[in-house]
Amino acid sequence: MNALKLRPFVPSGADYELAQRFFEELGFRKTYADGSLCLFRIGEQEFFLQNFHDQSFQDQFMLELAVEDLDGWWVRMQTMQRSGAYADMRAKEPTVYPWGKREVHLIDPAGVCWHFSEPI
Repeated sequence: MNALKLRPFVPSGADYELAQRFFEELGFRKTYADGSLCLFRIGEQEFFLQNFHDQSFQDQFMLELAVEDLDGWWVRMQTMQRSGAYADMRAKEPTVYPWGKREVHLIDPAGVCWHFSEPI
């Protein structure tokens, strides 16, 4: 019996096209698109971006993504912030927690909180 593989749905916020450009520039690859839904992938991890806007929901939505090169992600996020193309994006520099986990926190243009961390 195969396990059901669930992929998270991420709300796009008010601007679906902007959200797609944001994730592509961040380094995700769009592998499927149909109307108000597209699938983004990086390595073995993937999520559906859905054309959906509900700020109260988005402000409480959080995803964690394990990445091999956290410093590379941080540099990419800083470059994107400086470009001014994503005014609502906020990123916090890499933080090391007492238990050894290192993370970069990102609020995407839709208000969704991402935790990019190195595999432990």
